[in-house]
Order: sequence, then structure tokens, then C-alpha cells
Amino acid sequence: MNDELQNPLPPPSQEARQWAMFCHFAAFLGLVFPFGNLLGPLILWQVKKDLDPFVDEQGKEALNFQISVALAAVVCFILMVVVIGFPLLMLLGLAALVLTIIAGIKANEGQSYRYPFSWRLVK
Repeated sequence: MNDELQNPLPPPSQEARQWAMFCHFAAFLGLVFPFGNLLGPLILWQVKKDLDPFVDEQGKEALNFQISVALAAVVCFILMVVVIGFPLLMLLGLAALVLTIIAGIKANEGQSYRYPFSWRLVK
């Protein structure tokens, strides 16, 4: 049988859930600082990853998603030459906003969240 079924992990503590949520919401630093959407989750994850495996998992997930969003934004900027990049960038921004909020709420509830369409570079 699967080890996870025999030995389920205990639910994350309130503190771990809160830090996992902060890892996701740290991406909003990109609204204040250039590259804040990458640096916020990276710094929080590096500082708090040893607190709980849940924080480590969600911090990596948040960072991977923000890396994917940054790469997609670069593609959108390149596509602005042929005009399609403008609506794509707006759609990307809206999707990133909504998915980040959903991820933060799920993390605060103690549920693991995996972003769709995310390239998982940090393992």
C-alpha cells in the first residue's frame, strides 16, 4: 500500500498555514518593486522553508508560478510588436491575480494548491 495512506501527514499548524499563505501573497510585492513578484516568494520561502514541510511545498509552488508568469510576460512583451501581446498581457495579469488569491486562500485553509499552467523549475 501507499505510505501516504498508511501514515497520513498531520495537518499543518496555523502558523505554517499562515506562512504558506504569505509565500503566495508575497507576489503582490511586484506591484510595488520591480521583480518583487519573484523576490517576495523567493525570500519568504528561503527564510521559512524549514518551519514546516507545508511551507516548503507551497513556497516552491508560489515561486515556480511567479517564474512562469514572468516568462509568459516576456513573451507577451515580444508579441506587442504584432499587437496581440497587449490583450495577452492583460489576460495574464488577471489570471495571475486570481490564481494567486485562490492559492493563498487554499494555503491558509491547510490545503496544498498546485497552480495550473506552471513550469516547475524549483524542485
